[in-house]
Amino acid sequence: MGRLVFLFASSLLLMVAATTVSAAILEHSFYAKNLTVTRLCNRQVITAVNDSFPGPSLRVQEGDKLIIHVFNISPFKITIHWRGVSQLMSAWSDGPEMITQCAIRPGNNYTYKYRITKQEGTLFWHAHSSFLRATVHGAIIIHPRARHSYPFPKPYREVPILLGEWWNANVVDVENQALALGIGPNISNAYTINGWPGDLYPCSQNHCVQNCRHT
Repeated sequence: MGRLVFLFASSLLLMVAATTVSAAILEHSFYAKNLTVTRLCNRQVITAVNDSFPGPSLRVQEGDKLIIHVFNISPFKITIHWRGVSQLMSAWSDGPEMITQCAIRPGNNYTYKYRITKQEGTLFWHAHSSFLRATVHGAIIIHPRARHSYPFPKPYREVPILLGEWWNANVVDVENQALALGIGPNISNAYTINGWPGDLYPCSQNHCVQNCRHT
């Protein structure tokens, strides 16, 4: 009986080792701060992560553990929500403000820690404080675990596409005005693909090419 128990325990340890051998710990730093960009022929200060709009894409494998240090250098409080990520045993890293955590106040930081478990595909992360999600967002691209195949033929190339909206105004002011008046927020000035409006908006195609400097 003792021999059987020992053999079972040994095989269990081998199984655990096999499932964790391909997992990695990935550590990133997010700096949320002001960024000046030009859209629709207007220069505007927005809140963005790592001087990028949209923010950085996170590329991981199923089973990986993510450690994300968020430093809030912006003038607004902020949290980050990992949309669609199953927070198994890590609900405190989910990110909704005043639900799983207090907001990260300007000048402060917070570290999110969670593991990608039994998930593959493309998700996204975004701010979960006020309308800051309009400019604070990015993709989470989850590849299959090492030595595991895609559930479809492996693509030749991957191009993340993030659809969003753009306001020719500070998005926090847009939300505050709506709350003060008890109505819905102003309609956005443009839809965006990866942070850019299309060429069919007035001034985007002709006037802006000659007179505006894209950043």
